[in-house]
Amino acid sequence: MVGVNNAIDVTISDDVIRLGQFLKLAGLIDSGAEAKGVIADGEVTVNGEVDTRRGRQLAVGDVVEVFGRSARVAR
Repeated sequence: MVGVNNAIDVTISDDVIRLGQFLKLAGLIDSGAEAKGVIADGEVTVNGEVDTRRGRQLAVGDVVEVFGRSARVAR
């Protein structure tokens, strides 16, 4: 786990964003299809816990990690 301190901040324009959308916005994955696959396969953690819900709503401060890279939802 990379951890909160090494996460890049990714600014969103709304109060919340879906997990699949955030993975693409943060540049952690390349496509929606890839997001769907890595989330379903349990490769993504949100705040240190595996989450397999592509539609999971993320809020400011949430940290997402996949393949050893992490990003924090920022405003």
